[in-house]
Amino acid sequence: MVVDEVDAFPMAGTPMLHRAVQGARRGPVVYLTATPDRPLKAAMRKGLMVSRLFRRFHGHPLPVPAIRLVNFKKLPSQLPPAIVKWVRDVVATGRSCLLFVPKISWASQIAALVQRNGLRVAGVASTDRLRAEKITAFRQRKIQVLVTTTILERGVTVPRCAVGVVAAADRAFTASALVQIAGRAGRAADSADDPVVFFTDRYTLALLAAKRQIVMMNGR
Repeated sequence: MVVDEVDAFPMAGTPMLHRAVQGARRGPVVYLTATPDRPLKAAMRKGLMVSRLFRRFHGHPLPVPAIRLVNFKKLPSQLPPAIVKWVRDVVATGRSCLLFVPKISWASQIAALVQRNGLRVAGVASTDRLRAEKITAFRQRKIQVLVTTTILERGVTVPRCAVGVVAAADRAFTASALVQIAGRAGRAADSADDPVVFFTDRYTLALLAAKRQIVMMNGR
């Protein structure tokens, strides 16, 4: 049995599902994740067999996020000019752009701010009834910039896609979430160097840990 994204919902923090996996298996269980959580790390220390794969199919290293300090005092009513310029610059290269925000209410607000620059933009969150339609439009490049919460930190693969995180020091962005978010970039062989930027007003342990983990994986 193979369990993908074992550290994510609904497996994370749900012992009943882990017991169900053990009860249903008829052979070995393989857990897949890029960001093992504490219970899985504890099991690894106790002897759980581990196989590490530090390369994507195209063989290129993971994009290492840049950390840029900006002033967020006027968020979400006003977006720092540095972020607006970055979004415009990456779209000008022919890339799509995922812009992550820490709060559901910010998705539509910041999408409206970015849209003022003449770009095709949408905001999406877990409460959005049109979420699936917007994600499909983004994949089809009908939408250039998708402003989203951490709901899209996993599972969405779009070639030639830059990734930005707004207010990256917010508690919503754990180290594992930031690693997963950064992993949305560089998915295609012809754009393995898609830019990733964490925009923040201060350094946090989560920010530094996420960058350190990505650098470590590239060095293996």
